[in-house]
Amino acid sequence: MPTEHDNTIVDLFVIGGGINGCGIARDAAGRGLTVELAEMNDLASATSSASTKLFHGGLRYLEYFEIRLVREALIERETLLRAMPHISWPMRFVLPYHRDMRFEGETPTSKLLNIVMPWMKGRRPAWLIRMGLFFYDHLGGRKILPGTRTLDLRTDPAGRVLKDKFERAFEYSDCWIEDSRLVVLNARDAEARGAKIRTRTKVTSARRDGDIWCVTTKDLSTGETRETKARALVNAGGPWVKDVIQNTLRQNSSEGVRLVRGSHIVTRRLFDHDKCYFFQGTDGRIIFAIPYETDFTLIGTTDAEHSDVSAKPECTPEEAEYLCNFASEYFRQPVTPDDIVWTYSGVRPLYDDGAKSATAATRDYVLSLDDIGGAPLLNVFGGKITTYRKLAEAAMAKITPFFPQAGENWTAGVTLPGGDFQVNEVARLIDDLRKDYAFLDEYWAGRLVRAYGTEARQILGDATSAADLGPDFGATLTGREVTWMMHREYAHRADDVVWRRTRLGLRMSAEQIATLDAWMTSNAGAEGSAPAAKQA
Repeated sequence: MPTEHDNTIVDLFVIGGGINGCGIARDAAGRGLTVELAEMNDLASATSSASTKLFHGGLRYLEYFEIRLVREALIERETLLRAMPHISWPMRFVLPYHRDMRFEGETPTSKLLNIVMPWMKGRRPAWLIRMGLFFYDHLGGRKILPGTRTLDLRTDPAGRVLKDKFERAFEYSDCWIEDSRLVVLNARDAEARGAKIRTRTKVTSARRDGDIWCVTTKDLSTGETRETKARALVNAGGPWVKDVIQNTLRQNSSEGVRLVRGSHIVTRRLFDHDKCYFFQGTDGRIIFAIPYETDFTLIGTTDAEHSDVSAKPECTPEEAEYLCNFASEYFRQPVTPDDIVWTYSGVRPLYDDGAKSATAATRDYVLSLDDIGGAPLLNVFGGKITTYRKLAEAAMAKITPFFPQAGENWTAGVTLPGGDFQVNEVARLIDDLRKDYAFLDEYWAGRLVRAYGTEARQILGDATSAADLGPDFGATLTGREVTWMMHREYAHRADDVVWRRTRLGLRMSAEQIATLDAWMTSNAGAEGSAPAAKQA
């Protein structure tokens, strides 16, 4: 098919529709730059929908002396919480203590203690954990989140499901985040500020022509190709960042990416409270056990090398067994593979800093600017979901010298779509929604508010009964909500809806999902693609 040439020149072309790409696109568009973003699959279809769903400082990174990264992440927790109180909320984490807990052997802290306190034999002393939590409480200047306290697990409800040997725990704060919805809302806000967001669009090649990048893309739904000219190019390809450099841009680079697979299991609900658990293993590793989607528990994550970016990451039986056994060291009732209802796995594209193990590899981001020989190229390595906004600001600090007209930093505290309410007003929003739409039960209303915030009313509109919302696909998913996702959230297929825009796939049958997919295809036009996203 012939290539369509676009004679307009955009300021910035972004490759990759994960959180880093969409965050950069939003930031740039808000500064007045013209922006286009291409994602070869669905938004957040890889790493950005396969996280542990936490805005957190990274307590264990303190053992690696990554103080700057932890401090930046801790400050960001509350900045982000205020901007998106519908998809992010505070959570309390219970860290049970036992004297057999040990360090991961290669951490700087463990090496130091082995020298000055060799009789500890790699064990994590309670005083060191408490000191780490003291720094965790104070590095980021908390204002909303409560600080650390000590629990007596023999009397506290959090101790009921744990083995008797765990008598004491530390309880601290971090935040939950609906990761893939975060990506979609950043993309929507970028588009509202003038950016073009193109999903199912693969960048097949890009070449410098003096001070301009000529970027060729292929629409994977229609097969059409087009060429776009851009003054600067951002490679936010995530796990594919190195592949883009070598095979799409045909560039040489000595910088590498380390692919680390993180797998999670989702089980039946293992405890009846809303706190999370932070478990430390005798091998030095840590995992979380987190209340998930009302009726489930999320357990993860593993750290395993993933050598082939083209291989789909999957939770192996060995990883699932490892997570079950790890959690069973703590829970009174053992966790078995029979308890697992779903697994997922993602590849973290960490900057290759030469660390010996996947666990020890840095979670910090590296931004590499190449402006030798013409138009600038920015390659994005690593990063974590909590610091995506700061990463975007740092990326723009490298890009804006080429655009004197670009505005200043602006994203701190600016709400994402649907997030225009206070952190403590979620319960009120849910109650008000149920009063005005009497057919909603508590779960349904809560799910809508947690997904869409104040925009839930736009979806429900003038409905006076569930029947007014169109086809019922099961699990409270209706035609009107799916249409919203198709027209405003870039959803094309059922998987986009039930595993990324929502996690309703946990509650729907294969037949229901197939019916949804057929309905979306028939309502998306003759070519089977969803309508372009529109802003309300």
